[in-house]
Amino acid sequence: MRRLVPLTLTLVALAVAAGFAQGRSSAPTLTGSCAKSNLNLVADGKLTIGTDNPAYPPWFGGSAGHSWKISDPYSGKGYESAVSYALAKVLGFSKSQVAWTYVPFAKSYAPGPKHFDFDINQISYTKERAKAVSFSASYYNVNQALVVNKGTPIAKVRSIAGLKPYTLGAQLGTTSYQFITSRIKPDATPKVYNSNSLAVAALKTKRIDGLVVDLPTAFYVTAVQVPNSKILGQFKSTTGEHFAMTFQRGNSLVGCVNKALKVMRSKGTLAKIEKTWLSKVVAVPVLK
Repeated sequence: MRRLVPLTLTLVALAVAAGFAQGRSSAPTLTGSCAKSNLNLVADGKLTIGTDNPAYPPWFGGSAGHSWKISDPYSGKGYESAVSYALAKVLGFSKSQVAWTYVPFAKSYAPGPKHFDFDINQISYTKERAKAVSFSASYYNVNQALVVNKGTPIAKVRSIAGLKPYTLGAQLGTTSYQFITSRIKPDATPKVYNSNSLAVAALKTKRIDGLVVDLPTAFYVTAVQVPNSKILGQFKSTTGEHFAMTFQRGNSLVGCVNKALKVMRSKGTLAKIEKTWLSKVVAVPVLK
């Protein structure tokens, strides 16, 4: 009789695996108003998630596909993709029931109707943005960082005060740009660009001395986009800056997503995903 127990367990495990292979929903953790059947979704039975294109590492990973450039959000690789699929599982969705849609960064927090359930794209919560959209709780607490070209005068700076004589740049509408104007306060007017790609190109061609981006993105800039560059340092947030998902203002789904995030945090899921995809961030010096 003892031999039948492991055999039975094996058969159960195979049945469960077969169910997932057929695209069945994973068992939901939430019930009541947050049960899958009660969620306020743009498409029945499907979780539609927005993000920008290109999709950059370390936030997204895998080979480009599904009309995305650089990385593919559908891959489940990269911090934001992995968080999204883990959250979907808590809400009761299988991977095949998750759909990604292109949303330019500036439109992710613009007022008006949304064609997505939530958008995840390194969007920092601000009171001003919260007047137009609803935000989830934090899924990542963020520090800003400064990327510079090696061998340039700014590469020798070791303090925020030492950055004042230099020309810095960032993407339009980001908290990175706000950080330059409110915390660094350089003598020269900061350069602003409509996309992060244009800001990166400005650093690469040395039209700016330094580029301010969130710390994980800085690793991708130095590893792939700008040869012979380095992260000069990171800046400790004094405002509790964090990334949050955005929703159409007043969408009841945000409360259920917050419950799912709470489950993921209590079970260590968020910490595990952060360790997998963002483990390098702790080694960067802090500029004061």
